[in-house]
Amino acid sequence: MTKSSAAPSSPEWTPSAQANSSATQLRVIAFILWIAAIAAELGLIFGELLAKNGQPFTNGRMAILVGGLVVIAVLAIAGNLLWKKANRLDPAHKSDTVRFFVQNQLGAFMTLLAFVPLVVLIFLDKDLGKGQKAVAGGIGVVLALLATTIGIDFNPPSVEQYTEERDSVIEHVGEDNVFWGPYSDVFHICDQVSDLNRAREAGTIAEGSVADAHAAGMSRLTKKVEQEQKQCGFAGASASE
Repeated sequence: MTKSSAAPSSPEWTPSAQANSSATQLRVIAFILWIAAIAAELGLIFGELLAKNGQPFTNGRMAILVGGLVVIAVLAIAGNLLWKKANRLDPAHKSDTVRFFVQNQLGAFMTLLAFVPLVVLIFLDKDLGKGQKAVAGGIGVVLALLATTIGIDFNPPSVEQYTEERDSVIEHVGEDNVFWGPYSDVFHICDQVSDLNRAREAGTIAEGSVADAHAAGMSRLTKKVEQEQKQCGFAGASASE
């Protein structure tokens, strides 16, 4: 690779047709999983709590209730992970504040919808003893917090971020090509940087575009670009953090 003196690319980054298609498929599957989680919640509410009101809460019913809570959590978490993957392939514009927030935090909202009504009814159910409420309600709260936390994207990607990183890489390298390894969540401008020593020795360095790096789970471009430009032999390129 050779350094280019050309100005950074100006067009806004857009996902490839393949990335857009993959993101759509992942979002459809995520919605199916979320709907299944809500359906399981409704099944427990109307099948075990409301429909059998006034009946003793046996160990068998407790097992169904706790097992149902676990199923809901698994479905919600799976949906959340797929949704986050889709957002890395096809992120929203940060400038579109409402859509950006909703798109990136939708998993947390769907998870709360799948848990909160059920957990509230567990604590209010008159057929459950104090000990049963503590067990079932406690498990429900813990699983809800876990699944909701996984659904929150604390560092959501954006079109603006991808555009800025792509242009910075092109400015330093001359093309949209970066490298990353399995031991961190950032990517680099060449494969000879010190941060990739372990990955290079293990033969696990991956290579691709900025979009490819994000799709692989990398969160951002390294902040050591100035240091890496020297290690990579790109002397004279302007530093970018």
